[in-house]
Amino acid sequence: MLDTAVALIIFNRPDVTERVFAEIAKAKPRRLFVIADGPRHDRPGESERCAAARAVLDRVDWECEVQKNYSETNLGCARRVATGISWVFQHAEDAIILEDDCVPDPTFFRFCEEMLDRFRDDERVMHVGGGGYQLGRTQRPYSYFFSRHYPCWGWATWRRAWQHYDIGLSLWPALRDTGWLRDIMHDERLSQHWRRLFDLTHAGLENVNTWDFQWTFACWAQHGLSVLPYQTLVSNVGYRADATHTRHTSHPLANLSTDHMAFPLQHPPYVAADSEADRTFADHVIIPDLGRRPSLYRRLRNRFAAAMPARLRKSISATRTLSFDILRRARVIP
Repeated sequence: MLDTAVALIIFNRPDVTERVFAEIAKAKPRRLFVIADGPRHDRPGESERCAAARAVLDRVDWECEVQKNYSETNLGCARRVATGISWVFQHAEDAIILEDDCVPDPTFFRFCEEMLDRFRDDERVMHVGGGGYQLGRTQRPYSYFFSRHYPCWGWATWRRAWQHYDIGLSLWPALRDTGWLRDIMHDERLSQHWRRLFDLTHAGLENVNTWDFQWTFACWAQHGLSVLPYQTLVSNVGYRADATHTRHTSHPLANLSTDHMAFPLQHPPYVAADSEADRTFADHVIIPDLGRRPSLYRRLRNRFAAAMPARLRKSISATRTLSFDILRRARVIP
């Protein structure tokens, strides 16, 4: 049986929930936390789909303490996941966290448990991930590497790390116009990418409706490292039309085959980010989503926005979001 607590985040997809639950059942954790968002009442049939997903968790048939945090109203991806994980860490010192579309290899659980134990008191490490997305790159003779990236398709962390999480990014204005991001990224394009995402997130959750940008920010603000395996230990099977964010079925990271982690683990003799592995991670995970180079207009607009005082920038962003919402409601834009 697995001594480390597992948290499962579900919503309205009973079929993928079933697949993830089947792998959790093989691991037999002694404690299982279940986080569920409520249905959107303007979506026909969603109440029934949410109920069906929750019913999957009624089939726990091993010795296990099951705690449920089910919202009857729809909080949205950002608030539901963030509040759910915070609830988990009110009851557990550490946890392995899976979303309903992240199917783990059986060795994922042991890898996370060993890493959580090894780095429990090492505040340099804030995150254990289920994949480093090296995708064929020749690995070093170790089982994992240290990284400045924090993929959340199957991951684990400690209460001591999650305490730094802030869904509103209150520290962003103090860091935004420093060289902080460039020092982390060593890549101007990636720095601008994250600057834009943090600007949008700080301006309001209606701009992004996600929780994981804030986790990346929290880890970077503490100079935290992640531990990532060279292998892919978790496969995201949720790239499809009913997903919240992962709708592009042809995405290169969709439905990856998982690998088995070999034990005993081979530990690197240092605790420092592997810059080469991080560049490979960015090439496979971040850069494909950046699309083509921004137009001259967009680049000039971004430079102009960067020169604005934070309060004015936030006000303009909120106004622009409201304007787009009004136009969509009027069906002026799609």
